[in-house]
Amino acid sequence: MKRIFSNPLVALIAGLCLRLFFVLKFPANSGDTVLYEQIATNWLKHHVYGMDVGGVITPVDLRLPGYPAFLVLMYALTGRTGADARLWVMLAQFVVDLLSCLVTARLAALLACVSLDSAPNKRVYSIALWLAILCPFTANYAAVPLTEVFAVLWTGLACNFLVLALRRAARPDFLPQSSHLSLQRSVNYTSFAGGCVVGMGTLFRPEAPILMVAASIVLGVLFLTLGSMRRWFSNSLAMILGCLVVLSPWALRNWVTLGEPQFLAPKNSNLPGELVPYGFMAWEKTWLYRVRDCYLVPWKLNEESISVDDIPARAFDTPEEKQRVAAILEQYNNDLTLTTEEDAEFSKLARERTSRHPMRTYLWLPAARAVTIWFTPRIELLPVSGHVFPLAQMREDDPVDQEVTSLFFVVNLFYVGLGVWSAARLWRSNPAARPAVAFLALFMVLRTAFLTTLETPEPRYVLVCFPALIALGAQVFVRRSEGQ
Repeated sequence: MKRIFSNPLVALIAGLCLRLFFVLKFPANSGDTVLYEQIATNWLKHHVYGMDVGGVITPVDLRLPGYPAFLVLMYALTGRTGADARLWVMLAQFVVDLLSCLVTARLAALLACVSLDSAPNKRVYSIALWLAILCPFTANYAAVPLTEVFAVLWTGLACNFLVLALRRAARPDFLPQSSHLSLQRSVNYTSFAGGCVVGMGTLFRPEAPILMVAASIVLGVLFLTLGSMRRWFSNSLAMILGCLVVLSPWALRNWVTLGEPQFLAPKNSNLPGELVPYGFMAWEKTWLYRVRDCYLVPWKLNEESISVDDIPARAFDTPEEKQRVAAILEQYNNDLTLTTEEDAEFSKLARERTSRHPMRTYLWLPAARAVTIWFTPRIELLPVSGHVFPLAQMREDDPVDQEVTSLFFVVNLFYVGLGVWSAARLWRSNPAARPAVAFLALFMVLRTAFLTTLETPEPRYVLVCFPALIALGAQVFVRRSEGQ
């Protein structure tokens, strides 16, 4: 039995069945799905990377080209577009997700190595593979036409390269004896490759360069202790160049087509001439931290009416403030379009609320968003409410719903807790792996901090941290003698 479960093929078959279950039983989509499909269809049929604006196909840069390029490939292969091609898109995505499981397992084995010439730790590889294969959160998103599975894959692959660069920089013996490269050149080349992979990930999710920031910080501390800051500069430059090489064609396209050398995507996904509701978003940041509230307020903006009664009480400090919001929304609901004047009123409310309680806006609410995105049941795209409390009422209304939600919450807690516990254990037991552990931990902290600055926290945005979390978590099951 032990031999069966240690066989990677068995794990991959189990992963295939789990993802096929989600694809056939719980396929889902979101507003972004339709947006990506429209861009891809126009790109394929009209050779314009754009959207239909007022009946005219207009070039845009509000989404990066990685996922639309994947959709174009699937449309070309299947002869279908849009919703008709979603099943084939999802089937391809679960293959990508299985590949990311193998990448995660490789990262775990790399963390467990004492030197690169030591034999791969088959135990940690197998455990990490099973943890990744059975993770329901990444598996669930294989059944959603969104960027998540590709973001997870490229993040895991980039972590492999950057961890390898860190370990080679810290330990000269962490290098194959047959290599003809010097240590410095080997680390630079590995950093360059890591930067290229980060660039590929950036074509799917614009926050991917956070990986390079984390790696550069840890490399800086490492080379500072080694007394060689010149090597830190060359490594950081190699990463940046690798990323820019991949992103340059996209920036060049934006320069030629739109008149601006945009390497990423606009911070606010707005169409040309569209109002960016800065005031409305600033007001949201003074009270919003739960995903369920996004469905009731921000995701209705300019599409549906918004009721003041749907807004949580914490959004109002006084009854008078609620009346002011109700008056603004009454005007908005007349034509379902936020005007400049209405947005200015929300901006004024945001300034007043922040001046009264600055700690709430800048500390407590970001902390609440961090807790939300890490400890949510992660079932927002499944046909489950996601509500556990109040216990008695939910139990009476829908016991199955509550049990499924509770199960996902416990599973999520298991993955997060295992990763944190194992990172601390690996830090104590294997000093050679400390730079790599610091890099992975810092990446997750920086990404979380970045996400807390967004007014609409979505748990799916930390799925890219799961390769690092699972690779670290697998170290708990490793006997140190096996890696030595």
